[in-house]
Amino acid sequence: MDSISIAATDRVFVLTGAGISAESGLPTFRDSDGLWAGYRIEDVCTPEAWQRNPAGVWAFYSARRAAAQQAKPNPGHLALAELESRLPERFFLCTQNVDDLHERAGSVNLLHMHGELAKSRCENDCGAPPVEDHAVYASLSDVGRCACGGLLRPHIVFFDEIPLGMERIEREILRATLMVVVGTSGSVYPAANFVHWARQNGARTVYVGPEAPLNAAAFTHVVEGKAGEALPGLFVVEA
Repeated sequence: MDSISIAATDRVFVLTGAGISAESGLPTFRDSDGLWAGYRIEDVCTPEAWQRNPAGVWAFYSARRAAAQQAKPNPGHLALAELESRLPERFFLCTQNVDDLHERAGSVNLLHMHGELAKSRCENDCGAPPVEDHAVYASLSDVGRCACGGLLRPHIVFFDEIPLGMERIEREILRATLMVVVGTSGSVYPAANFVHWARQNGARTVYVGPEAPLNAAAFTHVVEGKAGEALPGLFVVEA
C-alpha cells in the first residue's frame, strides 16, 4: 500500500491491541475456544474470581509477568515510538495491552486502558495509587498488603470493571484528525467503538493487522499485514 501522509496540523490517536504483542511472542487475549493461555477467563479475570481464589489469580498473572519480562519490543512497537518522536505534542497512544513493550520501545505519551501487568493495587480501592511490582509470586503469602490492610491485587481491569482513563481517551479522540488502530479484533468494547467516535468527528481512520477486524467498515484505510512489517515506513510526516 502507498504511504499515508500526516500533515503538520494533524493530531494522531493510536489504539493497539493484542496482535502487536503477539508478534513479540505473547499470547493473544482470547483464543477462539474461549481459553486464555490455557485458563478460563472466568477463573482468572473477574472480580468474582478474585474473591473466590486470589491465589489462583496471582498464579496466572505471575506467569504472565514472567512471560512479558522475556519478551522484547518488535518493529511495530519501535515504529510507533519513532512516529511519536516526530510528532511532539500531537501523538497519543492508547493500548489495550497490559505489557510494557511500548514503553520499552520508547513510547512516552500513552495510556493503558486495561491496566499494567508490572503494577499492583489495593483490592479495597482505598485510594492508594498503584505501585510498581515486577515480582513473580510463588504463593499468596508472598503478596504484600496495602497500608489499609487490603491485599494487593494485579493492576488489571477485570471483566465487568470500567477501563481506565476513559475521560482522557474521549478527549484525545475528539482532538484527533487521524486514528490508527493496530492489531485488534474489533470485538472488545468500548475500544471497538473508538473508530466510530473518530469517524463521527471527521477523522481519517487506518487499520493495521493480519486480517480485517469486525468493524472494518468504519476505516478509511485497511492495511492487512503484521504490524512489524506494515508500520515501518507506512506514514510520511509532512514538515
